[in-house]
Amino acid sequence: MPETKFQDFIYTLIMAFVMVYAMVCYNIAIHTGGLSNFVFIEAFKELPLMWPVAIILEFFLIGKIAHKLTFKALDSKKTPTIIISYGISIVIVSFMCPIMSLIATIFINSPSFYTFISSWLQAMVLSFPMAICFQLFYAGPLVRFIFSRFFKNKLSKKA
Repeated sequence: MPETKFQDFIYTLIMAFVMVYAMVCYNIAIHTGGLSNFVFIEAFKELPLMWPVAIILEFFLIGKIAHKLTFKALDSKKTPTIIISYGISIVIVSFMCPIMSLIATIFINSPSFYTFISSWLQAMVLSFPMAICFQLFYAGPLVRFIFSRFFKNKLSKKA
């Protein structure tokens, strides 16, 4: 959807915020035994670390990889735009989930040397299904809607 670097950056800011906040809430809920109002407040404590990391990773590295892999697999002239968006989203989540789980394991969960690998793998395995479903069914459509309203006069009319 974004057509310029500026639009891409704004889209990344919004998407990273929505995904990071949701995933932090999800992981706190897992660690505390369930979802409560406490989770929504506590998640804001992790945002100053996790949101900038997600923005930097997605904007400068993972987004570029995702576009290359998606357009290598899908013909942009024959494939509907929404399928391309889903393809990019799936690749981004497939790379971001392990990396963000690793960062959270190191800086937030602080496991011992002996439990590091198992803590990271557990975080990744528990987070991936939520991340992919949340991205495809909720965050993606919501952020595309917000983004299209924000830039509605600046985006070209594409089918």
